[in-house]
Amino acid sequence: MTSDLTDASTPPPDAVERRALTPHAPLRHAVVLVNPLSGSVGPRAAAEVEAIMADYDLKAQVVTLEGGGFDEAIAEAFAAKPDVIFVLAGDGTARSVASKARPDGPMIAPLPGGTMNMLPKALYGTADWKLALKRALEEGEAQPVSGGEVQGEYFYCAAILGSPALWAPAREAMRTGKIKLAWQYGRRALKRAFSGRLRFTLDGGEKRRTEALVLISPMISKAMEDPIGLEAAAMDPSDTTQAFRLAATALFSDWRQDPAVSTRPAKLIEVRARSKIPAVIDGEPLLLKPDAVIRFVPKAFKALAPKPPSAEDSI
Repeated sequence: MTSDLTDASTPPPDAVERRALTPHAPLRHAVVLVNPLSGSVGPRAAAEVEAIMADYDLKAQVVTLEGGGFDEAIAEAFAAKPDVIFVLAGDGTARSVASKARPDGPMIAPLPGGTMNMLPKALYGTADWKLALKRALEEGEAQPVSGGEVQGEYFYCAAILGSPALWAPAREAMRTGKIKLAWQYGRRALKRAFSGRLRFTLDGGEKRRTEALVLISPMISKAMEDPIGLEAAAMDPSDTTQAFRLAATALFSDWRQDPAVSTRPAKLIEVRARSKIPAVIDGEPLLLKPDAVIRFVPKAFKALAPKPPSAEDSI
């Protein structure tokens, strides 16, 4: 782990005029966590971040995440008590930092540095981390972000439970032109084929069965205007052909129009299966216990983002 402290409060004599910071949030001290090995970040990212931050009148500490010191670096970032923590790293690291912030912590700005970048795209409307950084600095304000929690893991965009979760990484890799990676994900999905149906209840209601369940945060749901719960979308294909169609289109097309899909908001979702449940939460694959409980979190953390969020991929 290395760090570089750039104090912009005393500009050099030949400094150019500083760019204006957002008037909507107090920004005096920022920490930027950079993982150069993540996604599209690259080895020059830390230096590029420093160059951008030097254009603004605030103290900026740029920390390069290296080796096994991620947890220590994140803890030190919070201990510094900055106004905002920028995260230029993978989706998992961004989720981890946001979950540690909680509503009373510093503002968090997750920049697009991962593979799927669901949360950054929802907040900044771009996959360009430099543009997202500038938008946060110049237009951002504190925005409460709601989400969901399952087994201690938080998500802020969407969670896919059931068989389509096995295909989501392959679908995203294909969409970004990574054919070899998509093939590898596809082979893995076939080997781990999840054949059991899910049994679930929404807010203690009647028990239902479904092939897959998608839980979507209010921030990016096209069907919800207020943060009253997670949009729960049950996918009930009648045969294998329908199942593969839903797996291919889930989260990336107008899938609500599919007759095999039904949706409604919920704050407490209980899911059961005969074996561990494959899931993807904000782009990160994981296995849930056969008995999983997902709860809605109305105010999960504060994001530094333009208002309203310039979401590119609302779903």
